[in-house]
Amino acid sequence: MALPQVEQVRSFNRLVTEQVGALNDHFLGRDRPLGEARLLWEIGAEGTEIRALRGRLALDSAYISRLLRSLEAQGLVVVEASASDGRVRRARLTEAGRVERAELDHRSDEFAAAVLKPLHDGQRARLTAAMAEVERLLIASMVTIVVADPASRDARWCFEQYFAELNERFAAGFDPALSISASASELTPPAGLLLIAQLRQEPVGCGALKFHAAVPTELKRMWIAPRMRGLGLGQRLLNELERHAAAAGVATLRLETNRALTAAIELYRRSGYREVDAFNDEPYAHHWFEKRI
Repeated sequence: MALPQVEQVRSFNRLVTEQVGALNDHFLGRDRPLGEARLLWEIGAEGTEIRALRGRLALDSAYISRLLRSLEAQGLVVVEASASDGRVRRARLTEAGRVERAELDHRSDEFAAAVLKPLHDGQRARLTAAMAEVERLLIASMVTIVVADPASRDARWCFEQYFAELNERFAAGFDPALSISASASELTPPAGLLLIAQLRQEPVGCGALKFHAAVPTELKRMWIAPRMRGLGLGQRLLNELERHAAAAGVATLRLETNRALTAAIELYRRSGYREVDAFNDEPYAHHWFEKRI
């Protein structure tokens, strides 16, 4: 990684923390630091589970407990057991907390307007467009890819979303029972491998390998959540699958796909997969690809 790039990221971080007042104990002119103010915003009008807050903000239990205790002492937050599961703790805003959150929203709007005010229209457009791009790229950098249990809740959710999208996009719909199988047992080591992409500990994509002794390994269940597309996550997930396949001694990867999945087809071609004759009888396939890795 180039040192100038690292230095640019550090310089940008310093400027942002200065500009937004992250170093000030009186964020936006209120009597609390940024951490407490952000927690009020994240709890939201409906309240939320503490574990969801930890995952969303990447905070450890001890630190988030200290923030919540401070907000409770100020009369802004109540922490209580969930009505549906006594083992789960939830945080909700009091009436004073809702008023304070609304005030913080108002002051945040004023702050944003003050940032833009000195600039002319062209500069404002450039700045907000650049911010949108930086936000998307930072989100992409926050995604982690992990080996997952194909019978897990996250895996089931990904597969359900994947099947629903195929059913919507394929001209004849999609029935997984008619497709070549890729069951949980077939994607569990040593028979196979499932990777899940996560953002803030929530699944946003998946991809799998289905190993065979006598024929090339199959690439299965490649899917990226629509909101995460265009961030290079598909390429990154494909690269990780190839890396795991190579580590397992795989020499060749195969896959089949439907002509409706044009972005996926372009990804495979761009990644060195060449189109070959049909090597199975998948009823939903129009293209078959192969790559030596």
